[in-house]
Amino acid sequence: MPTPKDAAADVSSEESLRLLKEWSDCSATETQPEVRFGSMVTRSPAMYGLFARLARIAPTDSAVLIQGETGTGKELIAQTIHENSLRAGKPYVIVDCASLPESLVEAELFGHARGAFTGAQVARPGAFEAADGGTLVLDEVGELTLSVQPRLLRVLESRTVRRLGENHYRPVNVRIVSATHRDLQTMVQKGAFREDLYFRLAVFDLAVPPLRERKDDIPLLVRSLLGDAEPNDQVLTRLASRPWLGNVRELRNFLERARTFGFEEAEREFFGRGVDPPVDETTPSSQPPASLPESLAFSDNEEDFRTFRLNWQELGERIFLKRMIARYGRNVPALARAANVDRTYIYRLMRRHRM
Repeated sequence: MPTPKDAAADVSSEESLRLLKEWSDCSATETQPEVRFGSMVTRSPAMYGLFARLARIAPTDSAVLIQGETGTGKELIAQTIHENSLRAGKPYVIVDCASLPESLVEAELFGHARGAFTGAQVARPGAFEAADGGTLVLDEVGELTLSVQPRLLRVLESRTVRRLGENHYRPVNVRIVSATHRDLQTMVQKGAFREDLYFRLAVFDLAVPPLRERKDDIPLLVRSLLGDAEPNDQVLTRLASRPWLGNVRELRNFLERARTFGFEEAEREFFGRGVDPPVDETTPSSQPPASLPESLAFSDNEEDFRTFRLNWQELGERIFLKRMIARYGRNVPALARAANVDRTYIYRLMRRHRM
């Protein structure tokens, strides 16, 4: 992780210099300084380098790829990039690539003519046209299928778009900001994502640290989300000890409960949901495996760490999803609440693992 002095070598914008001055004014023995960029605030060294890069990247017109775990605030970073760019005040359009059925992705992105498909009663511009002059955010871009990726690449290269059912092309002028919780480089290596499209999207790439790596930010987030109802130091210490697998989104959900029920009751109710009920020893199928064979995720011919990590992640997702489905059935809203994730994410996991 670069230090503030490391970041100073390649930061030239006025905003970046201001941030760096704040860092340099604070000695190593003092409390970490509170630094702002746009609507974001941090007191975590893990975020200082990210803020410095944002200060330089935002004013450009280049494509940006934001990668990080679900709930880390990738959409907020995308919005901050737009608000600090030359396109601020122009259209800002978000497309959730994960929530769209494959049959509608192209129509959503590129638009369609009247009668282009069943149900197309009127002509409709797509997201590229709607964002013309501004910024288009492709959220969860890693979920786009290989069949859609070539057409997206053509639009990015030609800066023109053709609606479904039409023959002529329309010029578009958009800045692309993409976000994903997937490791796109590993997906490229496995043939699940086009390499040429990856390089088009990742002119600049940003890695967002998970909340467990920036726990200095928890008091700031609590204060921001709750206003004057800040908990005492003992509660903050307990909150900092949590892994927050759902990151800021999970913390926000907890604070919503704390606002209504108080912190003590919210802790009992919220974190109690994550505790597995007693397991009947006579039904071993309901128990998680005590250990997993290494051959499931790693072989002698597979030495790439990112591929190894992705395989273990996918294996863990399948095991977790099977256990949750066994417990909640196909009640996706209940399953999502228990898992502290959005329903769309559960649907996406089910599609990905064909469950």
